[in-house]
Amino acid sequence: MNDRSPLPERIAGHQKGLLLRRWQTSDAEALGRALAEGSEHLRPWMAWVADEPLPLDRRRARIEEWERDRAQGGDVLLGVFLDGQVTGGCGLHRRIAADGLEIGYWIHPGHLRRGLATRVAGLLTDAALSLPGITHVEIHHDKANRASAGVPRKLGFRWLGEAPDKPEAPADLGIEWRWRMDRASWQGRSSADRAPGAGTAGVSLCGRP
Repeated sequence: MNDRSPLPERIAGHQKGLLLRRWQTSDAEALGRALAEGSEHLRPWMAWVADEPLPLDRRRARIEEWERDRAQGGDVLLGVFLDGQVTGGCGLHRRIAADGLEIGYWIHPGHLRRGLATRVAGLLTDAALSLPGITHVEIHHDKANRASAGVPRKLGFRWLGEAPDKPEAPADLGIEWRWRMDRASWQGRSSADRAPGAGTAGVSLCGRP
């Protein structure tokens, strides 16, 4: 029996208009458009983009599946909304340890170079490390995707090193870089460091959504 509490379904941003919330079936068309517009940018690094484009009924069914998983204490997948517009997706994943969560995110290419990926990762880190029983979060990405290293580095994550990994996306080398932030280190950072206003240019994605 799963006794894990559901992960957060809504995280408000420090920036006015920025909101992370669970996907709803009514978001299916907007999500599909955002992925279609960003597919060529995302495809080299995100294996799941190979399934796109999804028919609308399958996308709605997938969103319902995501919510069932969250409600049962599994992963949570959230939309990134800026002023009500879909600008990406993100998630907290229970795949590294009982007391840890992995962060994943993608950002629409029309919203690059604005620090959005860094702010989203900061919000997810803050929310995750506020949960009972969660002592650390990690960000994983393929070694070839060097730009993605800018997000955990800017947020003060510690680089754990690299490890062999099965290549999943077309541009993957099959070498995973891993970064970690623990609760004590995060709580010791200033509010400005937790939600920096400028990100690394071009960073837009990491791991699964």
